[in-house]
Amino acid sequence: MARPEPRCPIRISDACSLCVPGATGPEDCPLVRLVMDDPDLRERLAGLRRESLAGTR
Repeated sequence: MARPEPRCPIRISDACSLCVPGATGPEDCPLVRLVMDDPDLRERLAGLRRESLAGTR
């Protein structure tokens, strides 16, 4: 059985490429933590996700 491929929460359409040294996936990525801890960045990311979903429908 194939392992699921983790998606990057920041680069919406990309798989997690472990772009930050030391990260093992989105769950311990410092970039993801930085964005999710900042209310303005988190809201902007949510807007980008909504736009992406609207574009795929």
